[in-house]
Amino acid sequence: MTTINNNNVVEAVDLYKTYMMGSVEVHALRGLTTNIKKGEVVAIMGPSGSGKSTLMNILGCLDKPTGGVYKLNGENVDEMDRDQLADIRNRQVGFVFQSYNLLSRSTAVSNVMMPLGYRRHNGVEDHRKMAEDLLVRVGLGDRLNHKPTEMSGGQQQRVAIARALVNDPSIILADEPTGNLDSKSGDEIMDLLLGLNKEKGVTLIIVTHDPQVAKIAQRIVHLFDGRVKNE
Repeated sequence: MTTINNNNVVEAVDLYKTYMMGSVEVHALRGLTTNIKKGEVVAIMGPSGSGKSTLMNILGCLDKPTGGVYKLNGENVDEMDRDQLADIRNRQVGFVFQSYNLLSRSTAVSNVMMPLGYRRHNGVEDHRKMAEDLLVRVGLGDRLNHKPTEMSGGQQQRVAIARALVNDPSIILADEPTGNLDSKSGDEIMDLLLGLNKEKGVTLIIVTHDPQVAKIAQRIVHLFDGRVKNE
C-alpha cells in the first residue's frame, strides 16, 4: 500500500472515477494508487482507455475522484468544491498541452500573463515584467509581441511552457507536449522542460504514448484498465 508522507507532492490513494454515459456506468479509474515525489520527472503511459486523461484531469485539479484520496502538497483535493479547485489549480499547477492552447489574437506576452489575472496584489506592469522575463528564459526574447500565428510550433510550445511557469507551480502537467512537433523541435522542448526541472526543482509529469519521450523520465507509471500496472 502506498503511504502518505511529506516528500510527496502528489499522493493518490485508491482513486476511483466513474462517469455516467446515459444509463451506462464507465469506470475510468479502479482503485489507482501512486505517489510522486517533489522534483521528480514521471511519465504516465498506457493504452487508449487506460485512464491517462482521467488521471491527468484529477492530478491537475480539473476534476475530482469519485472515491479515494488525492492530496496535492498536503491539500485534500478530493474534498474541494469548484472554486477551491480553481484556486489550487492556479496556485499549484502549470499545464502544457499538445495543441498549445494559446489565444491566437494575443501576443506571446499577453498569453503568458493570462494566469496572473487571478493575482490582485500585483499590477499589470509587474505581470508584464514577469511574462517577459519568462519568455526570455525560454529563448523567446525576440518574440515578445508576436502572435501564435507568427510563430513555429516549437515557439508556440515555448510560450505555453512560459505560461505554465508564470505562477511558480509545484507541478507541471505536460500532455503529449511534443505530439505536434517535428523531432528536432520535440527534442528541444524536452530539453527545456528537463532543464527547468533541474533548475527550479518543479515536479514534471508527462502524459505520453511516445517511448522516446518517456525515456527521459526518472520513472514510468504504466496504466492499464484504470489501475497502475506493476507498481
